[in-house]
Amino acid sequence: MIEINLLPGAGKKNRNRGGPSMDFGAIASNTLARIRDPYMIAAVVGVVLSVAAVSGMYTYQGSRMRSVDASLQTAEQDSIRFAAIIKEKRKTEAQRDSVLTQLTLIRSIDGKRFVWPHIMDEVSRALPQYTWITQVVQTNSDPVNAAQQASASADTTTKKDKSPQALSDSLEVADRTNFRVVGNTVDIQALTRFMKMLEASPFIENVQLIKSAMIIAEGKEITEFQLDAAYQKPDSSAIRTIPVTLSVR
Repeated sequence: MIEINLLPGAGKKNRNRGGPSMDFGAIASNTLARIRDPYMIAAVVGVVLSVAAVSGMYTYQGSRMRSVDASLQTAEQDSIRFAAIIKEKRKTEAQRDSVLTQLTLIRSIDGKRFVWPHIMDEVSRALPQYTWITQVVQTNSDPVNAAQQASASADTTTKKDKSPQALSDSLEVADRTNFRVVGNTVDIQALTRFMKMLEASPFIENVQLIKSAMIIAEGKEITEFQLDAAYQKPDSSAIRTIPVTLSVR
């Protein structure tokens, strides 16, 4: 039986309908079969390993950088928060030191209320006959001014040392009261008794004769003297307290 193709080119189209196809496995096999140089193989393997190592390091560094950035942000937030806490703490400490300074200054001034009454009472009590006092003066700085100077000095020291102990040390020096007694006597033995009675007082110590000279007063020879002494805090057993009552009408 004879068949006649009435459509020219139809057979070719049917034969070529599948299209061209490539066998990559065969191509790779042929390529590997052709490459027989070991140095070339090592170079190719090295390049592949280098690319893999660089990719791994890049990925690791990126992850590490993100972790470091997160830690840095956390540290910055903590730093801001702790800075505010430290500032508030320093402000509170400054207020505490200021209150302690004022209290110490008040105690120092308050403790001086009865110093001079005790001194004058002991001087008048020890004064013998035929002897009179012309002057009683303090020879060191005034305790109030000294306490204020000590407070200012302690404020400067506190800013450096952060410690109010310097104020207490300065006020201990300010608490000392040294005084001088100037007077006249017609009996030199009375001066000796006067010094001994002052030294025996629980409120007075370090009695020293600074100067003694003969002078003429109203036509008579008398002895002018100067005594230096210091106030001391007596033992509690030497102080006698009495109750003070006030009548209310």
